[in-house]
Formats: sequence, C-alpha cells, structure tokens
Amino acid sequence: MSPSPSDDADRPTVLAHLSDLHLDDGPRAEERVRRMVRYLVELPGEIDAVLITGDIADRGTEEAYVRTRAVLAPLYERFPVLVCPGNHDEAQALRRILLDGGGEGEGTGNGAPVDQVRDVAGTRIVLCDSSVPGRADGLLRPQTLRWLDETLAETPDRPTLVALHHPPAELGLPYTDGIRLREADRFAAVLRRHPQVAGVLCGHAHTMAVTRFADLPLVCAPGVASSALMPWEQEPGQLWKTLDAPPALAFHVLRNGRLTSHARTVLGDVRTRPAPS
Repeated sequence: MSPSPSDDADRPTVLAHLSDLHLDDGPRAEERVRRMVRYLVELPGEIDAVLITGDIADRGTEEAYVRTRAVLAPLYERFPVLVCPGNHDEAQALRRILLDGGGEGEGTGNGAPVDQVRDVAGTRIVLCDSSVPGRADGLLRPQTLRWLDETLAETPDRPTLVALHHPPAELGLPYTDGIRLREADRFAAVLRRHPQVAGVLCGHAHTMAVTRFADLPLVCAPGVASSALMPWEQEPGQLWKTLDAPPALAFHVLRNGRLTSHARTVLGDVRTRPAPS
C-alpha cells in the first residue's frame, strides 16, 4: 500500500552522523572506518543521508582524500553523503575530491570557506566551514555567517539542521573546550533569527554529547577513530582520548521539527539482526 500524503508529511528524516575519521592515520583508523561503512551499507532499512562533520583525514593531503573517497565509495553509492571540514582537514582538497569541486558559499576559489546547503527528504541541511588553517580551534568567518543568515532566510518554513565541526558550547571536556568554536555568540545570533532551525550538529570532541546552544539542541557525534575520556575517567597524565573503545556514530531523527538522537557503537563484524526470542 502506498503512503497517503498525510503519511508522507509525517515521515521523519533520518541521518547517520559520523565524525572524526582521521582516515590517513594508519591501518587501524582505516579498519575502523571500513567497519563503519560496512555497518551502514548493510543496514536492512533505509536512512536518508550520511553526515560527516569533519576531521575526515588526519593530515589533509591530496592523496588522503583520494584514499578517503575510495574507502567511502560504498556510502556514496547508496546514500547522499554530506561532509564539512574539520581542523585536521585541508578544506580545498576536500572540496575538490569529496565534493567534486562543489560548495554553495560566497565563492569557491582557494581560501573560500567550504559552505554548503543540501535538501534531504524534506529537511534542509546547512553545512558551515568552521576550520581555520593552522589552528585547532574554529571560527565561522563573516562571509560564512552572512551566507548562513541569507540561506536560512530563503526557506523559513522548511525544517533545518545546521552542521559544523567545532562545538560552539562547552561540553565538560577541558581539552576540547579549549579548542571549540570561537566567537560563538555571533553564530547564536544568526540561529535565533530563524525558528525553523531544529538543532545544531557537530563533531571534534570524539564523544557523544548533548547540550543546548542558542536555545536549540546541540548534538556532538562520537568519534570513529578514537573516543574522548571524561576527566573522571583519566588517570593522572593520561591522554585525553582512548583507542580501545569501539567506533561509534549517531542517528538523528527529525520529525515535525523535533530532533531525537541515538548513539550506536559498531563492534567488529556485528550485524543488525533480530534478537533471539
């Protein structure tokens, strides 16, 4: 039976949200990304898109993105794949190879922010480039904020999610909080002018975190390459992240303007299958 128009209007938009792949950081990182790709392409049901919020490569070389495109090829074949740069990425190489030279912001030449807008299953996804060459922290440049404001004004009645790499709010992680988005109040001022925005999605912290920003849900995806340790999980002098936790992702469900998020870890060759009765 085909869905009625009312059924279609109530249909949620479902996104798989990955972040911090650091794909050229050796065979271990690549195996984890391949595990995640396999998990997603073997899902028995449908999702509407895969969102990757930055640090896709670790060193951001041209060769890294060619390799990345090959590893992610099964995702590109099955789903729309949305990507934005992180502080480890080289934004222009990412634009050329992962976005086929595309971008929707103010200019696409060398040095221009890699800002994009995509429409997915009735939802507008606006991706902002928060990367700053040579820096670990982030910033939305004036042209990005201007473009974001104008882009959101174009479709005031369409449910919208805004994505970027750097969290614009503190998450309780001292290391990441020290390199979060700078001048976040300017970002918040733009978001508050557009009530159709249902939430902000980010990465960078290597942990699933949920808080509020600009009176909206702010959801940080877990890391694929590694997982952050909370301060109370760390031994004195221990590194801020662990390589032992399995890769993880978030699923976001947007229905009637309400964002709901779910975390999922991906263990070895575990497949999605019915539980025994």
